[in-house]
Amino acid sequence: MAGIGTRIDELGTLLREGAGFVLRRDLGGRWMLDMHRVPVDHVEKRVRVTGVVVADGLVDVDGVTAEA
Repeated sequence: MAGIGTRIDELGTLLREGAGFVLRRDLGGRWMLDMHRVPVDHVEKRVRVTGVVVADGLVDVDGVTAEA
């Protein structure tokens, strides 16, 4: 996975996990997501997530958009 400070632009499935959200990556693995808005319309759907890696496996999310 990418190092701290790396920008990401990833496709995958947005999942609710505990009190938060994760992206199950199309390329394998997962990112824990620190999101400022809750994208309830996108849960359990394929999405594109953009943001910055802020810790091991954690992304500060800039945006979540639906993907076909």
